[in-house]
Amino acid sequence: MAVLLKRLLQSARPPAALGRPVGRREASMGTDPWAAVRVRFAPSPTGFLHLGGLRTALYNYIFAKKHQGSFILRLEDTDQTRLVPGAAENIEDMLEWAGIPPDESPRRGGPAGPYQQSQRLELYARATEALLESGAAYPCFCSPQRLELLKKEALRNHQTPRYDNRCRNLSQGQVAQKLATGPKPAIRFRLDGEAPAFQDMVYGWNRHEVASVEGDPVILKSDGFPTYHLACVVDDHHMGISHVLRGSEWLVSTSKHLLLYQALGWQPPRFAHLPLLLNRDGSKLSKRQGDIFLEHFAAADFLPDALLDIITNCGSGFAENQMGRTLPELITQFDLTRVTCHSALLDLEKLPEFNRLHLCRLVSSETQRRQLVGKLQALVEETFGSQLRDRDVLDPAYVERIILLRQGHICRLRDLVSPAHSYLWTRPAVGRAQLGAISEKVDLIAERVLGLLEGPGMSLTQDVLSGELKKVSEGLEGTKHSNVMQVLRVALSGQRSCSGLGVQRQ
Repeated sequence: MAVLLKRLLQSARPPAALGRPVGRREASMGTDPWAAVRVRFAPSPTGFLHLGGLRTALYNYIFAKKHQGSFILRLEDTDQTRLVPGAAENIEDMLEWAGIPPDESPRRGGPAGPYQQSQRLELYARATEALLESGAAYPCFCSPQRLELLKKEALRNHQTPRYDNRCRNLSQGQVAQKLATGPKPAIRFRLDGEAPAFQDMVYGWNRHEVASVEGDPVILKSDGFPTYHLACVVDDHHMGISHVLRGSEWLVSTSKHLLLYQALGWQPPRFAHLPLLLNRDGSKLSKRQGDIFLEHFAAADFLPDALLDIITNCGSGFAENQMGRTLPELITQFDLTRVTCHSALLDLEKLPEFNRLHLCRLVSSETQRRQLVGKLQALVEETFGSQLRDRDVLDPAYVERIILLRQGHICRLRDLVSPAHSYLWTRPAVGRAQLGAISEKVDLIAERVLGLLEGPGMSLTQDVLSGELKKVSEGLEGTKHSNVMQVLRVALSGQRSCSGLGVQRQ
C-alpha cells in the first residue's frame, strides 16, 4: 500500500500493461465466440455449497464441456472476517461428489493459479497501482464512523446510501499530509463518464449508469485486500476467462466492471447472467434452510444425477423439459441461447421421484448394480449390526435379488433398510397372541402352510404359491383368504399392511 501511494504522488503516466491472460485468444470475442472457452465458478467460502451454488457451477460446467473448454474453481476469500472453517474444502468436495469436478482449482492446481484470492494480493496491488497512476483511482481517508453517518442520513431521508466522493479531489499536498498523520486509506475507483452498453447473452443489451446513482466504490481496502469488483476483474483477466456465467444479481454491477476493464486497458469477457433459483413459492433460497446444502442430500442418500436433473428441469436452457437426464445428456442438449430471464422455481417435493428414475437407471446397468449391491450390504451392516442372526442375508446374490425386485418401488437405496423393509434382513419378533388376534385358526394355518412348503417335488413359483395358498384358505372352513394372508404377512414381516412387501426370503 505504501508503494502504491508513493507512486500516486509522482507524475501521472499511462498504466503499465499487466500481462496477457492465461489461455485466452482474441478469437474468443471475435468471429468465433466459442474459441478457447474458459469459465469459472467463484464462490465465497463463507458457507457450505448449496443448491443455488450448485446450479451456477453446473451451468458453467456443462457450457465448458459442450465447447471443449475448461471449468475453473476460484475461491473468493477476500472477506477474511466471514470465512467459515471447512467451507473451502466442502465446496470442492461437493463439486466432486456431484460429478462436476473443476479442471483447475485450489486442490488440483493449474496454469493460472493460485486459485484463492487471498493468495493473489500482488496482482490486485499492481492493478490498483495502474489505476492510481492514470488518475482512475484515488485514496480515501474517510473513517468508518463518517461512512456510517452518511448511510444513516441517506436512509433517514429515504435515499439510497452512497459515498459523497469527498476524497476524490484532494490535492497531492493534502494526500501527503494525511498519509503522514492518518491511518492507511482505502482506494476508490473514480466513476467518470458514461457506462458502456453491453450485450448480455441472456438479458440482451444493458447499460446501468452507475456514476449517477452510486458513489465511487472502494476497490482496495485499507488492509490491502480487494473488494469483489476489483478482484473479479483482475482474476478473470489473468485467468483468461472467456465467458462469465453468474447470477443475475450481478447484472447491475457489470457496467461498473466494464469501466474497470476500460480503465485498465483490458478486453472484457462475454457475460451471461443466469436467473435466480427460487423456492416453489417464489421466495429466495436461504442458507438458513438447512435442507438446501449438498451435504444434506448426500447424507440422505440422494443421487448426484437426481439433483443435477431437478435443478436444470425447473429452469431453462434446453429445448424441452424432461425428467431423467444424465450429465452427458445435459451437456449435449444444453443451449445457452435458450436460457430465459425467468426465475427457476424449485419444487424439492419432486426430488424423490427424480431419484427413483435415476436409481432405476443404475439398477439396469450390471456394473452399476454391482456397486449398489456393495452399498446396500454396507447399509444393512450399519443399520442392523448385531441384529443380523442370519448372515446369509448379506450374500451378494440375495442382495441383488432384493434390489431387482424392489426397483421402481423405492426412491433411495436407503429405503431398503427402513423399518418397512427390515423383515428382509432380520426375523421379526411376533408373538402368538398377536397372530391369534387375526385368526383363531393360526395354528392350523401355520401347519398347512409349512406342509405346503416342505412338500416334495413342488417348484413354488410366485403364481404356483399364490394358487396353493388359496387352496389352503378354501380348506379352512369359516376363514377368509384375506385373514390367512394377513397371518402370513405379520408372521413373516411383523407388519399388518402390505406397504414395502413383495419380496420373499428363502
